[in-house]
Amino acid sequence: MNFFEILGVLAAIITTVSFLPQVYKTWKTKDTKALSLTMYTSFFIGVSMWVVYGFYLKSIPIIVANIITAISALTLIGLKIKYK
Repeated sequence: MNFFEILGVLAAIITTVSFLPQVYKTWKTKDTKALSLTMYTSFFIGVSMWVVYGFYLKSIPIIVANIITAISALTLIGLKIKYK
């Protein structure tokens, strides 16, 4: 692995992991008042596009990180709708 691949893997880990506490907190408290449905829907669309781009580049860090983040965003969207 070269420097930029390592940088990409670290960036993928940090950005993906940083998103998980919000999912956990929302799951546990069922409090979705502060969540913006528009923002998370836009975010989900964006990370889904990153997944497609990752496949185009054949970049495992981009693919894996954005699949996990897309699932997390979709989870928050589902919770927002369920507990609205």
